[in-house]
Amino acid sequence: MLGDKEKTVIEPAIRSAFENHHINAFGPFPSDGFFGNAAFRNFDAVLAMYHDQGMIPFKVMAFEDGVNFTAGLPIVRTSPDHGTGYDIAGKNMASCNSFRNALLLGVEIFHNRLNYKSTN
Repeated sequence: MLGDKEKTVIEPAIRSAFENHHINAFGPFPSDGFFGNAAFRNFDAVLAMYHDQGMIPFKVMAFEDGVNFTAGLPIVRTSPDHGTGYDIAGKNMASCNSFRNALLLGVEIFHNRLNYKSTN
């Protein structure tokens, strides 16, 4: 890793999440090795520090099924991982899997937020 932000900012934030909020958070990990040796399979979710660090390997692995979820918003925001697909529009080539998964995940997150609000 380059620079010192990992040691001075990211690692203390991860440690604080675990110690003060009981969040099982680990890292940081170098993206190439983390995705290249399939270490990501040991985790429920991955938080990348910037868009392409996480989205490029994710799209390589789950292009037709993947869902992008943007956390921390007051609304639920999910999107199919594959993008717009203008190049295949009208050619009967598109898969609806990623779109379907984005809808289903959005509904699940919405219900989880409702349940959380009703119990807190």
